[in-house]
Amino acid sequence: MPLHVPPAPAPALRSVLAALGSPTAVHEAHTPALRAIQGPLTAELPLPVHVLDRLGMSNLAAGGRPPRTRLTGWRFLIRSGDRYVAAADTRLTPDGWVFSHFFEGPYVAATERALRQAESLTTGYQPRLLSVPELYMLTLWLHGAVGADAAAGLPAGEDLLVPLAPAPPGIAAHRPHPVSELLPVLTRRLTPAPTAAPSSLAAPAA
Repeated sequence: MPLHVPPAPAPALRSVLAALGSPTAVHEAHTPALRAIQGPLTAELPLPVHVLDRLGMSNLAAGGRPPRTRLTGWRFLIRSGDRYVAAADTRLTPDGWVFSHFFEGPYVAATERALRQAESLTTGYQPRLLSVPELYMLTLWLHGAVGADAAAGLPAGEDLLVPLAPAPPGIAAHRPHPVSELLPVLTRRLTPAPTAAPSSLAAPAA
């Protein structure tokens, strides 16, 4: 089933297109593949980037309250011909959305792969990205409310998270996990183990 890709804010898209049209911005990017391309480049598949931080995980651990996320940017995949060669991030400033940087690497290919996987599902979803910085983890967040405001909303239990490669040890990349199953696993990883209380049988200090 086709994904319901949300429209990006127009200023965010304009800032990326302006950067693609700027030889200086492309040349200064740490993206050898992008600098080497001579043909036209297009910005496609805008994805809102949400962050799930430690505080958000604490909300989940405390009585099962919904985790808190925050929108930090929009990411565009940069296409050259029939392949994606890089990505572009934008960020929100007091003056509005602005271009942040280009990048390449494994997350570009992993994002494309996860999106293709999602298109084969029988349920329609709104694709987003959900980052867990403390675990150096990025997931494709498939939100069931396809018409929702892409800048808002919380992960619902029936939403799917697809960890992108490279995923943290012990978490399978490119395997869809219901939010209700994966978030408790992440919570345990982020929650410090309780400190053992001193034993009353310990020998007295000399």
